[in-house]
Amino acid sequence: MPIYEYELCDGACKVCGGKFTLRRPVTAEPLTKCPLCKRAVKKLISTFNSPQKLKPLSITDAKKSGFTVLKKIGKGEYEKQ
Repeated sequence: MPIYEYELCDGACKVCGGKFTLRRPVTAEPLTKCPLCKRAVKKLISTFNSPQKLKPLSITDAKKSGFTVLKKIGKGEYEKQ
């Protein structure tokens, strides 16, 4: 489920703090009121995480990390490096 950030349309609130986050299904109706103080809210545009492009893992790095490295020697045949 995605995390959505919301902010009160006007002022602040002691109950919700004026800004809050919720986990809601994508199929849920848009939230128009704060669940705590029942005042009008607007959805904020927030950042998201995306995978970082990393350098390819070398054979020595893979071996140090505990992976078994195999080399293809024929159709369906592999040997340990």
